[in-house]
Amino acid sequence: MKFQGKLTHWNDDKGFGFVEPNGGGERAFVHIKSFTRCSRRPVDGDLIVYEKKQQKDGRYKAENIRLVADRKTSKKRNGNPRKLGAAITIGFCAFLVFVIGTGRLPLEVLYFYIAVSVVTFFAYALDKSAAQNNRWRTQESTLHLFGLMGGWPGAFYAQNKLRHKSKKSAFKHVFWFTVVINLAMFSWLLTQEGTTLLRSVLGTLG
Repeated sequence: MKFQGKLTHWNDDKGFGFVEPNGGGERAFVHIKSFTRCSRRPVDGDLIVYEKKQQKDGRYKAENIRLVADRKTSKKRNGNPRKLGAAITIGFCAFLVFVIGTGRLPLEVLYFYIAVSVVTFFAYALDKSAAQNNRWRTQESTLHLFGLMGGWPGAFYAQNKLRHKSKKSAFKHVFWFTVVINLAMFSWLLTQEGTTLLRSVLGTLG
């Protein structure tokens, strides 16, 4: 028998929530793996059609779930910020290669951005795995610190590739704030004063 209801208490990191049936009744547990023909990740408040199966403990679990609507307008609206973010990330990476190729900045700067981005990507991956397995989580402040240090391209890729922290508005706002700060610091490195200081520091370390 098919039921229709509203998705509630959805935890996208862990991939589960509950469904409250239309017209009242007992709610059922929902897991991401029970969705069929799903063209996008579900979000809290989605209307879904499902079958209800009673488990050994007497509680119900939703199965053969599908979204009532794909919310194409919402998808289009949410796609624009993602495309803008991708354009900023790709544009920055291209510009970084350009300024290093022309000798305006030392090659070590490129190595640094790559290294921190890789570390940041794996930090996101570990945090997502921890969220799914109820293990100790990486603090959001730590993820933001990695981004601020120059790992934000890796963070942006992780958010979209792993679907982690990509729906949390408060986190995204802080993330883009750290991007702006990092870009400001990078811009300062391109000034004569910044370049001189950078080369002096690298010379000392070398």
